[in-house]
Amino acid sequence: MAYLTLAGAILAEVLATTCMKLSDNFSRLWPSVGTAVGYLVAFVLLARTLKTMNVGTAYAIWSGAGTAVIAALGMLFLGEGASATRIGGILLVIAGVIVLNLGDAH
Repeated sequence: MAYLTLAGAILAEVLATTCMKLSDNFSRLWPSVGTAVGYLVAFVLLARTLKTMNVGTAYAIWSGAGTAVIAALGMLFLGEGASATRIGGILLVIAGVIVLNLGDAH
């Protein structure tokens, strides 16, 4: 159940960050509201996750997955440049999260 709650936190954070980009420096109402609500939901779900999961593991997954997904969305849909270096960076973030999780499996 913790991983499901964490997945919800990641989704909410990704949606909030996307809304922030679309808010045009918080000058557009609904994307600005989406940013605030999305981050509120993300933090509530992350806090619930921390009741049953180690903080290092949960935060590594939450921040790493969020970073990788936002970077990919930026390249795919928001006109940000896609290069081998950027893709390699995303893969390194994913690899780092995996390595941190392997360290917990003892």
